[in-house]
Amino acid sequence: MTAPLLEVRHLVKHFVRTHGLWRPPTVVKAVDDVSFTIAEGEMFGLVGESGSGKSTTGRCILRLIEPTAGEVLFRGENVLEFPRARMRQARRDMQIVFQDPYSSLNPRMRAGDIVEEPLIIHGLGSKAERRARVAELFGLVGLDPAHLSRYPHEFSGGQRQRIGIARALALNPALIVADEPVSALDVSIQAQVVRLMLDLRARLRLTYLFIAHDLRLVENICSRVAVMYLGRIVEMGDTRALFARPRHPYTRALLSAVPVLDPDAPRQRVPLDPASFDSAAPLRQVDAAHWAAV
Repeated sequence: MTAPLLEVRHLVKHFVRTHGLWRPPTVVKAVDDVSFTIAEGEMFGLVGESGSGKSTTGRCILRLIEPTAGEVLFRGENVLEFPRARMRQARRDMQIVFQDPYSSLNPRMRAGDIVEEPLIIHGLGSKAERRARVAELFGLVGLDPAHLSRYPHEFSGGQRQRIGIARALALNPALIVADEPVSALDVSIQAQVVRLMLDLRARLRLTYLFIAHDLRLVENICSRVAVMYLGRIVEMGDTRALFARPRHPYTRALLSAVPVLDPDAPRQRVPLDPASFDSAAPLRQVDAAHWAAV
């Protein structure tokens, strides 16, 4: 059995909130003992409602946010122990596509300069080679290289996200953390961007951590999925098995809220009662390739 490309072990991230001089600070457990693995070439889904800790998990993996505790093994090396220079080098292999294509691009930079920036930071190639690489990346993500000199506001939302994807691909990474990459886009554009990401995965042998709250999207594109609730993974496994037979009450409630295409189809919303389960229960195997905190 081959080793996973990425292995997250007991990841923890706590934020401390202060409330003035006379009140003691409180601790927010944004990520609370999260563990999972992702195989090379896999599209792994991480789902949950807003505030569940999924985006914080993705940022901790890349050390955009420093974790409180845990291990993140990339190709067997613990990223959290890397000194600054080694971490800078590792970021060539681990990139992120942000949720908002509007705020993630510098409005004062031309699109070509945005995509070229990672190459400049890592000192790769001559100026001519970098510009050729940028034009190649524009074509790869379905953008016209003739538009390299345009500013972000001159592109549509879907085109801006393609620029973000091109920037993430500039350094030939192995792992892409896609942090809700289509949630800020119109529904008509979402499918185009998702198809692009799937095509790039096949062509470039990419591995994705796909963070989303759209369960139907995750069901269609991810081979495995983990469900997060209040900073913890409460269910994880093969996507088909998990969607066909969810075991955790939170997963059942989440799936019951997914819209269906047929407005006349019978619906039965499952209310979530936090008192009905132990929120601190560890994951245990409930079926083949299926774990739940029950």
